[in-house]
Amino acid sequence: MPVIATNTAANSAVRYLNINATEQSKSLSKLASGSRITQASDDAAGLAIATRISSDVTTLQQAATNASHGVSILQTADGGASNISDILQRLKALATEAASGTVGDTERSYINEEFSQLIDEIDTIASGTRYNGVSLLDDGDTDNEFDTGTDVIVGSDTTDTITITIDSLTSTDLGVAALDVSTQAGAATALDTITDAIDTVSAARAKIGAQESRFEFTSASIASSVENLSAADSAISDVDIASEEAKLASAQVMVQAAVSAASSANQLTQNLLKLLQ
Repeated sequence: MPVIATNTAANSAVRYLNINATEQSKSLSKLASGSRITQASDDAAGLAIATRISSDVTTLQQAATNASHGVSILQTADGGASNISDILQRLKALATEAASGTVGDTERSYINEEFSQLIDEIDTIASGTRYNGVSLLDDGDTDNEFDTGTDVIVGSDTTDTITITIDSLTSTDLGVAALDVSTQAGAATALDTITDAIDTVSAARAKIGAQESRFEFTSASIASSVENLSAADSAISDVDIASEEAKLASAQVMVQAAVSAASSANQLTQNLLKLLQ
């Protein structure tokens, strides 16, 4: 029924214009952001899952950094332990020389001077092998917690940890602090003690190497997890450009059609007024 008081056709055209314009705006927003979910109403469940995955990825990336720090700590400690091992080898050579009957007490006093200096150097290395200001090989450093074990978080949960334990390798811990090779008897005693100290350092380095190997495998596992979780997050969150472009083109056509329909509906009332002329 033709009427002029209420333009039902125009109202309907405007309603569809608003709907189509909203769809066009959504498509433009998704294409501009690159995200399929620009607001919670787009996919509430997907948003919750993607947010959790994104959080895990961020945490794992930090865990990868933590693992890298762990490797650096162990490499630093191993470098110091290696130097101490070299010194013990030299101490053993000096003790062997002093224990021989081919040298006299005068020569032994000279040997003992170098021997004592090298023992002091063991403590210097143990104290000076530092990471972030903490002596790694000297349990006398009050900040050193590595002798009892320090946890490094290497996962997305606080329970995902690796404990770094580094043995103290001072001259006192190795039992060589009080050794003296100024006498043949003292040199003979020193030989056995130094041999035990060498074994102690070797065991400490083996422990360091085992922990370093674990960190390296953990780092590889973290990298794989980050890659897989990022792919999962992309599948949920990222917009399909081709599909969204098609939706945008369709929405643009429908907006144009709605505008044309609204214009025609407005003309309908003007046409009806001609009946009154």
